[in-house]
Amino acid sequence: MNKQSSWKDCISQKLAITISPDKAKAKSLIATARARIEFITKIKLEESNANFVFENYYSSLLEVMHAIVLIKGFKVENHVCLGHYLRDILKEEKLFRMFDDARSKRNGLIYYGQRMDFGTAKDIIEKVKGLLSKLECMIKD
Repeated sequence: MNKQSSWKDCISQKLAITISPDKAKAKSLIATARARIEFITKIKLEESNANFVFENYYSSLLEVMHAIVLIKGFKVENHVCLGHYLRDILKEEKLFRMFDDARSKRNGLIYYGQRMDFGTAKDIIEKVKGLLSKLECMIKD
């Protein structure tokens, strides 16, 4: 299995490929992300649902990130490479670290059954909300 430590690795391993910019698909992904966020903001955050709420915020985050790369003419195959795009191309080291933390927590939850305690879940949800807000500013409607 290949390891990606940079955007350059993602390109060379064909995990990120150049495509024609797809603004229509990007717009659709953004609309889906916004609709999901609108839906989950109606849910009262509780200990019993915090991990599920986080998963939905993370899904919205992925949709927005995929929209950004689609607008720029890339198709990206994995979450790690989306993070490297943030860090290496957009030069957003702080946003990369926030995204990578969320990605790591999501992987623990999905692949290893590592549920977060309520405090950790609340904290990462707030960080993802902030990250979403910053990414939305990068997108022109």
